[in-house]
Amino acid sequence: MNKANSLDSYFEDLPDPRVMGRCDYKLTEIIIIAICAVLSGAEGWEDIEEFGISKTAWLKQFLELDKGIPSQDTFRRVFSLLAAVAFQERFIRWVEGVFTSTQGQVVAIDGKTARGSDDQTAGQNALHLVSAWASTNGLGLGQRTVDTKANEITAIPALLEQVSIAGCIVTIDARGCQTAMAPTIIERHADYVLTLKGNQGHLYEDVQEWFAWAKQSNFAQMTYSTAQTVNKGHGRLEIRRCYALSDPRAFEVLRHHDGWVGLQSIVMVERERRDGDQVQHETAYFISSLPADAKRLL
Repeated sequence: MNKANSLDSYFEDLPDPRVMGRCDYKLTEIIIIAICAVLSGAEGWEDIEEFGISKTAWLKQFLELDKGIPSQDTFRRVFSLLAAVAFQERFIRWVEGVFTSTQGQVVAIDGKTARGSDDQTAGQNALHLVSAWASTNGLGLGQRTVDTKANEITAIPALLEQVSIAGCIVTIDARGCQTAMAPTIIERHADYVLTLKGNQGHLYEDVQEWFAWAKQSNFAQMTYSTAQTVNKGHGRLEIRRCYALSDPRAFEVLRHHDGWVGLQSIVMVERERRDGDQVQHETAYFISSLPADAKRLL
């Protein structure tokens, strides 16, 4: 076992909230079993206990387990007592220690509201989470809790400071498309693809109008590229067409474009979905620090 990147080495200094002398299980063993179980698909405390029991022989290769596998109640109680921030910091360091970000890896920043997390009787609002997700590896790189969806804007830069994104492409939905995001991403040697909607002043309508004019003129004398994908399955057909522009004239008409550090391209993606007689059309717009390579952007 590589001690440098072992879970034990990252969590051995995590403060133990339990009463010393009354503990049957080592804190690091509880944590290691739980993390291994969750990575294997466990979704609750009972699943974690069942994983530990079924994998006891394997776990004993690197854990002592003098008292056997903790019960689901023990897992629940210990994790409810742990300092969440201290645990998260160590977990993120471990992930970065074993996770190698490949060139061009997509890191998706996503904000979600945890269903059922509110309690109106107790005056508790729903829990909002902002997460960084490495799409190719299927791995969560980090997560922050925010009070409301509006606070995602301040949480995203802080989250980006926590995780390793060098060489990656960071995607953020329209809520996070703020000029403050661009320098944070560029300074960490990454690129961005940001979704546009009506919450960026005039930027959305400027990009929309430019592409309308560009298509009307058949992109005459413009630096652009285009790409298309066609996916079929279960009687459905989805066609996606991407147009990417990197034209100085386009940037000149974009109001406040100079606030977007590293901006290299504006992007339009047309989606057509066919399901029997039903046909749906949707158009989305993006800005990116990547060159205008439509195939890559799509």
